[in-house]
Amino acid sequence: MSTGAPQDHGTQATRAWVLHPDIATDRTRREPAPALDEAVALAAALPGLEVVGAQVVGLPKARAGWLFGSGKIEELGKRLKEAEVDLVLIDGPVTPVQQRNLEREWDVKILDRTGLILEIFADRARTREGVLQVDLAALSYQRTRLVRAWTHLERQRGGLGFVGGPGETQIEADRRAIDEAITRLRRQLSKVAKTRDLHRAARRKVPFPVVALVGYTNAGKSTLFNRLTGAEVLAKDMLFATLDPTMRAVSLPTGLKVILSDTVGFISDLPTQLVAAFRATLEEVLEADLIVHVRDIAHPQTEDQAADVRAILADLGVDAATPTIELWNKIDLLVADRRAALAAVAARHDGVLTLSAWTGEGMEPFLQAVTDTLDAKRTRRALELGFDAGRKRAWLYAQGVVEGEEQTEDGYVLQINWTARQEQQFRGV
Repeated sequence: MSTGAPQDHGTQATRAWVLHPDIATDRTRREPAPALDEAVALAAALPGLEVVGAQVVGLPKARAGWLFGSGKIEELGKRLKEAEVDLVLIDGPVTPVQQRNLEREWDVKILDRTGLILEIFADRARTREGVLQVDLAALSYQRTRLVRAWTHLERQRGGLGFVGGPGETQIEADRRAIDEAITRLRRQLSKVAKTRDLHRAARRKVPFPVVALVGYTNAGKSTLFNRLTGAEVLAKDMLFATLDPTMRAVSLPTGLKVILSDTVGFISDLPTQLVAAFRATLEEVLEADLIVHVRDIAHPQTEDQAADVRAILADLGVDAATPTIELWNKIDLLVADRRAALAAVAARHDGVLTLSAWTGEGMEPFLQAVTDTLDAKRTRRALELGFDAGRKRAWLYAQGVVEGEEQTEDGYVLQINWTARQEQQFRGV
């Protein structure tokens, strides 16, 4: 079985084998076949890996210190050796002791689910904050491993190559190096956060509502974003294709102007420390005027994926009152009867629409729904402005809310037709 392609550039691809432990006593146990498929897709998202095999390993319970039983370890070891595997990806948590024992037994590198996701995050992060958040999460994860490979951090910062004084053990030195690096990263992040606050405050003054695209990873958010904006955002059929939110101002065909935000995809069993580490990159969602939940409706686990997205949104503190449109994407992958049945189901629910971001089918009703949701009830009133209020007058015209104007001795009287949101924003102009 080969599910990944070797990389070019003359470098040897790392031969990887994916294992999904199906543990009978695990209370958070997932369906093994789709869980394995997702783990293979995760591995395929990391450059330089060639997945040469994947399998579900059924276990009555996890074995302390080893994870697998002795017979299964021997059986897997033979298979890994025959396939000349360099790296084993275990789709689940692996303790430091289990990792060390399995690496010694199989003579391969072991990476658990958290480690793999961190590697993908590190490869995908683009903004300064994204990179710092990845580094912080990686260091916190590595600290729990108590590995002996972190004194190079001292050399990276221009140190002398040693950390502690005489008598300090290597592990203590490594822990100290990690702690100092974490402290430095947190200082840098606090500075970046202040800059981000300024950018966010500036965006609040922009008289356009924010529409945040959210969804399970690989649901088609970036494809939809590209169709709406024409942007060159990475849109590939791989997990975690987008990590840092991308913001674009866009005029919809209905005439409504919005700021569109494409965010990192969610995933099941995302370790808590990673959700916390990337909370800052999801702040756009917290301030959105409209959330568009993009679902891969053709995926066999679409209901479970949707539940994971809703749970993470709740964990992030998204206001339940924030308007939401649920977009059932990838209908182009469905047979005609199934597509018609889903369209009928969606029609019976407010705020649910079917669409193909790839072909464009269903875009017009979706864009109209966005407009109807955001273009709230308008009220008319007469507004008096002095001659010195040129900025406010220009803002009103830019919004398209002026229906008439008369000049007086003291300034202008404008006939305004606006939404409550626009009225509130006007006060800050």
